[in-house]
Amino acid sequence: MPLLHDPQASPASPIGFENFLAIDIRVGTILAADPFPEARKPAFKLKIDFGPGVGVKRSSAQITRLYTLESLVGRQVAAVVNFPPRQIGTFMSEVLTLGLADENGDVVLMGPDRAVPNGARLF
Repeated sequence: MPLLHDPQASPASPIGFENFLAIDIRVGTILAADPFPEARKPAFKLKIDFGPGVGVKRSSAQITRLYTLESLVGRQVAAVVNFPPRQIGTFMSEVLTLGLADENGDVVLMGPDRAVPNGARLF
């Protein structure tokens, strides 16, 4: 299986539109960002507000190379909100915060280029 962040990799196998709709990607605003020194790989703990429909969720994100804790608060990000929670060390991550690898393999967060309501769904 090729690396997920390999820009030279071929596209994944085709899926039906119903499979795409099953992935619930929403926008939320980061309320808090904290260090996560217990993580195996450098990461931050994020608390993200996805609005009244989804609520406030927690996420572990390996974004320490390009972001500071201070720069994250107030930023809108995209996340998959309907994956099952995942235990990461001592932390329960409830959503998968989305990003893309840059040329060095560092994670660049995905988010809208203009403010949108928290909970807005990707379509």
